[in-house]
Amino acid sequence: MTSSFEFHTYPARLSDAERDRALKVLRDGVALGRLSHETFMRRMELALAARQPHELVALTADLPPEKRWSRIVFGSVEAVSGFTVRLRRAWRAERLPKLLLPHPASPHPLRIGRDPASGLRLSHDTVSRVHAELTHQGGLWVLRDLGSTNGTTVNGRRVIGAAVVRDGDQVGFGDMTFRLATE
Repeated sequence: MTSSFEFHTYPARLSDAERDRALKVLRDGVALGRLSHETFMRRMELALAARQPHELVALTADLPPEKRWSRIVFGSVEAVSGFTVRLRRAWRAERLPKLLLPHPASPHPLRIGRDPASGLRLSHDTVSRVHAELTHQGGLWVLRDLGSTNGTTVNGRRVIGAAVVRDGDQVGFGDMTFRLATE
């Protein structure tokens, strides 16, 4: 009694790590000017669709592998520049003038603008006459842009309609920026 078993072997699938390494080589290639943007986009699509390791090798064969020392230099430059951006943002946040939130029991919203009747009058060319208002609703502070020309921002993002704000947020009215504070 002889029985024969057939085992089908399938080629190994690509791991996510292999695909990520190939994508990194392609990203480095375009960053260093070795690939055009169009070539990079096409190769990236092919790398994401690849099923076998040899397909990835073909996509990166003309790109020399990154040397160890250049990886260290580029990594260090990336870390330093990221740190300086975070440091600049933190330094600026601490130096911003405070905008004290009104008492929550106040029945009227705080109007902000160049109009002399505003609760907070800002005499700056980029601030609209009636720029924004700050109200306390349901235990939350809400900042509403009132159709200003140069916009209202919260933490660098433009307010469309209204946005919930908290103590410590950066709010901007035109080119004037403040840090909200309760005390």
